[in-house]
Amino acid sequence: MPQSAVFPLNPSFTSEPADSLEAAGRVPDYLLATAGVSPEAAVRLAKLVRVVLFGGTLPASLKLAMGSQITQQCQARYAQAHVQRLAKAVGGSDPRTALAVRYATDLTRDVHGVSDETFNLVNTRFNDAQVIELTMVTCFFNYFARLTIGLGVTPEPWLATTAPKPPVQSISELTVARVALASDAELAMGSSLLERAKNPAASGLGIAIANSQRAMVRVPDLHEAWMGGGGTPRPAGSPAPPAIVPRTTMLQVSLAVSQANGCRYCVLHQVQGLRRQGVEVGKLLALQKSDAALSPDEKAAVDFARKLTKTPGALTEADRLALQKSFPGPAAFEVLHQTCRFAFMNRFTDGLRLPSEDEAVKTYREVYGQDFPEKRKN
Repeated sequence: MPQSAVFPLNPSFTSEPADSLEAAGRVPDYLLATAGVSPEAAVRLAKLVRVVLFGGTLPASLKLAMGSQITQQCQARYAQAHVQRLAKAVGGSDPRTALAVRYATDLTRDVHGVSDETFNLVNTRFNDAQVIELTMVTCFFNYFARLTIGLGVTPEPWLATTAPKPPVQSISELTVARVALASDAELAMGSSLLERAKNPAASGLGIAIANSQRAMVRVPDLHEAWMGGGGTPRPAGSPAPPAIVPRTTMLQVSLAVSQANGCRYCVLHQVQGLRRQGVEVGKLLALQKSDAALSPDEKAAVDFARKLTKTPGALTEADRLALQKSFPGPAAFEVLHQTCRFAFMNRFTDGLRLPSEDEAVKTYREVYGQDFPEKRKN
């Protein structure tokens, strides 16, 4: 199957040596397709993949077992081929793997899919920072599976005849404690967030420190890689600014994804963002009934996002081409990436039952005259 015409490869792109999981000169097509939009985005994405798999405190073998199950659930044939090949090269085993895979399976199936019984059992085998890491790994593979599907990449011919070059993972001494100890990196990240909180308006939502960040900071290297590093947070894989797609359209995409997943935390954030962008209450109320209030471009983006969210394996080249009509070139990637980001964020925030910030709760009540309907299944 040929590469998607919407996201052509950039064959001249090369990964940073420190972040490459392949022999010199070999770059996976998901990075080449991302580099076709933005080489900087591809560099950040390569780092994110390496840090999620080989950073933190949990063994890579356990995380790759989770990834193999998640990519199968999402019918992400390309991502699954890469994950299984890497798992074979890494080897090793961990007695907690079956429980981690069960957790990942349930959270992938539904953002509220992890029962209290399962979560409590996970807490007996992993400390609190490791539970957050398990959740971030699950969220990452939901993001990655949908990203590779959206890009239209297919397994490279060299997958079957070559071996990857995974880095040697060093297990942190922090893992021997019965409780999660705050690392120097975590304390430094916390200080950075507190400094940034002095200007809450800069967040775009008017929230000083989002509760999602308060949780992610417990795994500082994964948090930094996910946010893209640097002084200004920008999710890994996202193209360099300025953005092409209007902010209101991006928020409509993430609102549609969050509503499709029933994610209370993220719905409140997107409503907060849309109101701060000047979207009228009447339009938000109308969108509860139908998409008629959306512009044609917003409708095209939302349709694409919903399909990739709920039935990722059913996405076709026709869906990509339909998106491209409204969002040519890099703009299509921005919509795709926003969709994938919220496959991550919905599972992280509602999966961990993070409370909504007061500002977001207040705005939601002002718009809808009530609190978000409780939909938690367990």
